[in-house]
Amino acid sequence: MTTKHRVVIAGCGGMANTWVDYAKDREDTEIVGLVDIKEEFAAAMAERKGLACPTFTNIKQAIKETGATLVFDVTIPASHYAISTAAIELGCNVFGEKPLAETMSDCKEIVRMAQESGRTHAVMQNRRFDPRIRAFHGLIESGTIGKVGFVSADFFIGAHFGGFRDAMESPLLLDMAIHTFDQARYISGANPVSAYCHEFNPPGSWYAGNAMAICIYEMSDGSVFNYRGSWCAEGVPTSWEASWRVTGEHGTAIWDGKGNPYAEIVAAGDQDGKFIRDYERVETQLPEMANTFHKGCLDEMFAALDEGRKPETDCSDNIYSMAMVLAAVESAKTGQKVLISDFMGTAALK
Repeated sequence: MTTKHRVVIAGCGGMANTWVDYAKDREDTEIVGLVDIKEEFAAAMAERKGLACPTFTNIKQAIKETGATLVFDVTIPASHYAISTAAIELGCNVFGEKPLAETMSDCKEIVRMAQESGRTHAVMQNRRFDPRIRAFHGLIESGTIGKVGFVSADFFIGAHFGGFRDAMESPLLLDMAIHTFDQARYISGANPVSAYCHEFNPPGSWYAGNAMAICIYEMSDGSVFNYRGSWCAEGVPTSWEASWRVTGEHGTAIWDGKGNPYAEIVAAGDQDGKFIRDYERVETQLPEMANTFHKGCLDEMFAALDEGRKPETDCSDNIYSMAMVLAAVESAKTGQKVLISDFMGTAALK
């Protein structure tokens, strides 16, 4: 097969291993350069993975000298804006780790540049590509429980990372919540309209910043999404995928983040006069997926590029997940509800 995608990988830390292995397994893709601010990290990656490509410390030089058409951005969040804009300016498409960028203004600029240049910028939201959440989404989308009124997600884990997270001002919201917020948008098919957040650091926390948050979002379909999360909750942990409840007109859909999702709906037949109605359980069928999580998301990114369409996690969509994070942080600071349209300056987005 002729090589269609000439890839430069920016960021050669531990996370890049999955991206490198995936690219190496594609017959239509060639890794033509590795970039890291510490060139010895890039050289070590090349040696470890058996790559003969050159290494660089500068993304623009790497793109120009290799003729790259696609950049994998696996750098730290603070570098995402610089890497993305440089790559798009030089005619490359970009597939990158979350977050899209660290500020709303930077996110909007990346979206603008991608739209005006006709380039693709897609964000890794690997938790969408789990057969169980695909089945959960299908359960809601098919109308099994009727029109959705409420979505809730509980995330309670005692994560002893050490390092930079322990010193962050908002470790849960800024480093982890993007996954759950993006899941909520995927499950419901709705975007945020407003955000209200109370963020705090509970007793026993080993984080310097606020490691717990309660968020309420009004969504574009009229439903409400409630997030309760903690990264310093010892005992009885939830799944990393969170524990979900979605209530609708005719029933409730449940996914504990571990097993298969299911629903309970009002049973057929005359139930007039019953104080608590009878319910029937609806099981789900998990879809078959060639790849899941990171590899599943990358499959979708490449398929979209080959088919000339926007990928599921295109920056123009993912910016709404980022808005949920950043608006929550803003609400926690001000103590006020934040309107997403005001916060994003939606008129500026196409």
